[in-house]
This record gives sequence, C-alpha cells and structure tokens, in this order.
Amino acid sequence: MAEQKYESKIASSTSSAQDIYRVMSDLTNIEKVKNLIPQDKVKEIVAEEDNVRFKVDGIGQMIGFRIEDRIENDTIKYGLENIPMEGHCWIQLKEVAPGDTRIKLTIKADMPAMIKMMVGNKLQQGIDKAAEMLAQMPFSQM
Repeated sequence: MAEQKYESKIASSTSSAQDIYRVMSDLTNIEKVKNLIPQDKVKEIVAEEDNVRFKVDGIGQMIGFRIEDRIENDTIKYGLENIPMEGHCWIQLKEVAPGDTRIKLTIKADMPAMIKMMVGNKLQQGIDKAAEMLAQMPFSQM
C-alpha cells in the first residue's frame, strides 16, 4: 500500500470563510443539502456534529467521515470510517477579499496500486467537482 494524494483545483466562492466553516464544521448541516445527494446512490444518512455515516449503493455497509481537527475559518480535517483503507480529507479555506474565498480539497489515502489504477482518475475528477460544488453553495443562507 502506498499513500496517494489528490488535490482539487482551487475554486472561488462568494461566501465568507466564516460562513463556509460554520456550515462545514458541523456535519448535521448535511440535512440542509440532502436534496443535492443522489438518492439512488446514497441512502440512510445519519449525521451528528462530528460524524456522518451513510450507505452507498453497492457497498452495503455504513461508511462515513468524522471530523478530526478544526482550525476556525481555515481548515477542517475529516477521517474516513468503515472503509478498507486509511484516509483523510481536508477542506482548506482562504478568504482573499470580501466575497472571495478560495476552497481547496485534499484527499490522502493508503491504497494498493490496483485500487489506485481503478479509481485514481475518478477520485481526481470527483474532488474537482466537489470543490466546484462547494464554491457554488450559498453558505450565508444556510
């Protein structure tokens, strides 16, 4: 197994770092965006302030994320749960001006080379799309 690192493109949001942090650092807020989650793929979402668990079609067992660290208005670090590999995800925020916050997502995971070959490109595409999706969310209204 080798550690793989995936970094999103930097996305720009009109929300403040404070608003993004407020929403993303409390996982119960997933309830506010449930309608954006593909209901045919993700089911049985259970959210608490520091963790969220859910079933993904084809996996069977509950998987999830837990918040491991928070740096106010700057970084939120999540750990993966019930996934057959060690991994972490970070959301990094940098407010460069009022109405202009940059968002970058990073994933680090220990995975066998075979898994990397199968999911590496999809993981990179997914993290880039996730950063863009976060940048478009109206955090100040949440």
